[in-house]
Amino acid sequence: MDFLWYISAGAAVGLAVGITGVGGGSLMTPLLLMFGFPPHIAIGTDLMYAGIAKSTGVVMHAKRGNVNWKIVFAMAAGSIPASLITVWALSRFEKPDHYQEILTSTLGMMLVLTAVVILFRAKLTKALSFNISDDQSTKIVFVCGFILGVLVTLTSVGAGALGTAIMMILFPIMRAKNIVGTDLAHAVPLTLVAGTGHIFLGNVDYSLLAALLIGSIPTIYIGTRIASHVPNHVLQPVLATALLSFGVKYLFF
Repeated sequence: MDFLWYISAGAAVGLAVGITGVGGGSLMTPLLLMFGFPPHIAIGTDLMYAGIAKSTGVVMHAKRGNVNWKIVFAMAAGSIPASLITVWALSRFEKPDHYQEILTSTLGMMLVLTAVVILFRAKLTKALSFNISDDQSTKIVFVCGFILGVLVTLTSVGAGALGTAIMMILFPIMRAKNIVGTDLAHAVPLTLVAGTGHIFLGNVDYSLLAALLIGSIPTIYIGTRIASHVPNHVLQPVLATALLSFGVKYLFF
């Protein structure tokens, strides 16, 4: 019976991701915590789920020429080593219980940050966007990637929403489809590396992972097909408010 509930959860999150574009990690991890999974299992399983579920999207965007591989490699050069270092640091703890508070506090911070980005993305992009040289952009993207690698590995949140926001700010003239494709091409290897690290830490529930994938993969496709018919300007603030509530809960309670 639980397996069916997890399939339903995957389907609901997949539909929301397809319609709104809000990252799956920011929705799935709080949902798994509500189901009673400990933070390390929720985060580790969600990372593997995100990497697998998003992989077909990368292939599609790459075929359409929507991926800027220079940006992907620059960001991954920072994020992948950062993810490996973070996994190594977590492995130094004797038990997952010893780093649970780090995970939940960081998760709370990332959910609040994601909610702010969703609500004020246009204003933030307009206020913070600037033109930089190629040399500068590579260095800044590398640093942003490193920070993102640490945070995504600790929380499973941010590879999509924050990665997109970073690119919109650093590359304001980049077309939307290229931002989405480039962010996705970076998010998949990052989440797969981070998820594999969590496998070695014993933080992935395989039956849960299978249920989430069974539920979400069809509904992500359905969500993208019906997105133009759904009032996104209403749904995104609702989702952002929910994320903000979860974030405050994990930060302070």
